[in-house]
Amino acid sequence: MSKIRLNEELIQYAVYGGAILGGGGGGPKETGLIAAKTAVDFGAPQLIDIEDLSEDTVILTAAAVGAPAAPDKYVSPRDYVRAVEIFQENTGIKVGGIITNENGGTATVNGWIQAAVLNIPIVDAPCNGRAHPTGTMGSMGLNNLEDYVSYQAVAGGNPELGNNIEGFFKGSLDKTARMVRQSSVVAGGLVAVARNPVTAGYVRQNGAIHGVTHAIETGRALFHGLQKSPKDGIQEVVDFLKGEIVTEGLIEELKLVTDGGFDVGTVKIKDYELTFWNEYMTLEKGGERLGTFPDLIMTLDSLTGIPVTSAEIQQGQKVVVIKTAKENLKLGSGMFDRKLMAEIEPIVHKEILNYIF
Repeated sequence: MSKIRLNEELIQYAVYGGAILGGGGGGPKETGLIAAKTAVDFGAPQLIDIEDLSEDTVILTAAAVGAPAAPDKYVSPRDYVRAVEIFQENTGIKVGGIITNENGGTATVNGWIQAAVLNIPIVDAPCNGRAHPTGTMGSMGLNNLEDYVSYQAVAGGNPELGNNIEGFFKGSLDKTARMVRQSSVVAGGLVAVARNPVTAGYVRQNGAIHGVTHAIETGRALFHGLQKSPKDGIQEVVDFLKGEIVTEGLIEELKLVTDGGFDVGTVKIKDYELTFWNEYMTLEKGGERLGTFPDLIMTLDSLTGIPVTSAEIQQGQKVVVIKTAKENLKLGSGMFDRKLMAEIEPIVHKEILNYIF
């Protein structure tokens, strides 16, 4: 069995590479660093290949759901473990592996704490190799299985504010995902989630195989370049991802609204406009479309070379905008679903489907 023991060096690569692959979403790097270090300090979790598991091994998805810019968001390490415990208490299912729902500054290391504490391996096959706004986009096509019953357990919220909640939902994927999203609102903006048990065989067909190692290698490229300069760091990332630097400039206009557990808004840099729904959805120059989700569109700080999410950017900040085509990413089957992609259009008020299908 091929195993990678996750250590301090790989934490940095996974979190920062994951933040780049988050494409504007996927949670803050600071949270990811804390969670990953907690996991490694507790017991050095192991990353294994999906091919090392039998077809019928049950794999559980670990996620954090909410609005990254919400001021009262709070999830403790205990909440991440508690979500898995609540899942097991209510289903009796033996979990043989954990996968993250997506890549991101926090998301890439989703499941590391649970894996370390509960001695369950992390599988290198996320639901998606980039970040995405809705739970169904990261459900690996389960939304199209009529008889699939979704089990989702949640925990989170700051107890000092009276926001801590726990819950378990069973039902259709769409309805349970909505309940989880609403739970994040009630909890102050964020909850840890354990959800959607599937077999390893299903993940092989529908997951983003080697999505975690892709994040690690992206981060490795960033830090290799940063040893020279911020510009070199960004360039090495672009080269690794077979992408391009689109523009560099000051954020002249920033609109962000947190609504229903999502961050939605626009960013303007010179004559470029980016829209986001947690993640960057469109990139245009003078009305001409240059990139469309699930293409990767990302902002990095010009002065440091560090990735900056849509929840972190500030008006007047100088950033570099990069992009790469979706073909250069590790994507789960949810990214090829017309119905799910159509949900983007009324949120950002931009045409999406005609650009990606």
